[in-house]
Amino acid sequence: MLKGRKGDLGLINLELCLCRMSHKKMLQCSMGALLLLLPWFGGLVLGEIGEDFSQCLNFFYKETPPTGIVGQGYQPICQRYQNQYRFATLYHRQHRSPLYSAYKLSGSGNRPDQAWMFEPQLADSCASSEMQNFTKSTLVHQNVKENQAVKADYKNSGFTKGHLNPSGHHETEQDRRATFTLTNIVPQHKTSNNGLWNVLEQEVLESFEDFCTGTMHVITGVMPYESEPQWINNRVSVPEYMWSAYCCPSFKSDLPKSEQSFFPTYAAVGRNDPNSGDEVVRVNAKAKPSVKGYEVKRMSLKDLEKRLSRRLGRARQCQD
Repeated sequence: MLKGRKGDLGLINLELCLCRMSHKKMLQCSMGALLLLLPWFGGLVLGEIGEDFSQCLNFFYKETPPTGIVGQGYQPICQRYQNQYRFATLYHRQHRSPLYSAYKLSGSGNRPDQAWMFEPQLADSCASSEMQNFTKSTLVHQNVKENQAVKADYKNSGFTKGHLNPSGHHETEQDRRATFTLTNIVPQHKTSNNGLWNVLEQEVLESFEDFCTGTMHVITGVMPYESEPQWINNRVSVPEYMWSAYCCPSFKSDLPKSEQSFFPTYAAVGRNDPNSGDEVVRVNAKAKPSVKGYEVKRMSLKDLEKRLSRRLGRARQCQD
């Protein structure tokens, strides 16, 4: 919701279908029917960028993106770079921030020296469908600024540019470069971005490289503040928590016992505010001062759903 509006959070509902059966059925319910209903942002806006994710469904498990979004403001983006779709993002124009990005983890590589980019069609529906570098053109910046974040929003904000789809989860240089669009970025505290959340991203990568024998689908998103929204530059919404979930339906049959709980699905929630309460992720009293307050809790997909449903509303589970 926009600052000053009240009552929107009362209708928040989030559904993560869960099963307590076989891996196959669990995958069908948990990742394939992941439903999000978050009126914090508003709702579905159908623009020239895309009425849905029909051009990039392959980034979702079983080609099934999260559905059930209501309200106003959401914009599906099939992120296109060098004439190829690279990942999918659900974006909100007024909050100038993504709700989630979905991608296929493909490997690793060095961080590219890439300029930050923007989505031209958020500024002009007739513009190119390719993400483009920011330039020094005042006109381009003014048009873009109305509907998405710009580099100046992060200057002296106290926040880093946090990737939802991290460049380090991609094998090709083109895929890594494509993640440097500000429509894939949220304001993230440096201690989180460079600390425990980065550790989580590395652990997910290692799980993929060491044990996943097929495609790993990942969705990484944010959770809003429960009361009043927080902003940088009075324009870009700041998340209170980050969350991520992955699905790897094909994995080694001889998984070490220590790894068995991480397949076929796994999830985590990370703090983005050291002053937040303990209702979603507890502060570790024994943590080092350098990371205290930015803890990341690893958990099953079922446990992620419980935390999100307690925070955001009621949940409905798949029935046996």
